[in-house]
Amino acid sequence: MGGCLQKVMPVLLLLCAVFFGGCTSTRLNVVNAPPVLTQDELLRPYYKVGNIQVRRSRYGSQADMTPADYSWAYDALRAEAQKIGADAVILPEVSVERNTYIFYPVSEMTAKGVAVKFR
Repeated sequence: MGGCLQKVMPVLLLLCAVFFGGCTSTRLNVVNAPPVLTQDELLRPYYKVGNIQVRRSRYGSQADMTPADYSWAYDALRAEAQKIGADAVILPEVSVERNTYIFYPVSEMTAKGVAVKFR
């Protein structure tokens, strides 16, 4: 019995790491990051710095998305805009695609936006 357990234990540990490894959250430093603005909030002339995109896989279906997941998307866009020296992010788009795995569904979250600098 002990030999069988020794052979199965690494597989069980690997499965646990795969299932529970995606449940961790990463903290983004967005204290002084540029804001995400709507078209109505753009009151000054600007020029485009670049297109930005962030991605994250998470365990669970699209129906399991929470406001925290969307907050992560906007914060990640803000952090990327900060890296390239932008003043704001406009035209944000957040999409979620479902990827089905054998045992557990995985959702791929993608956020896109346009980084701008004010004149």
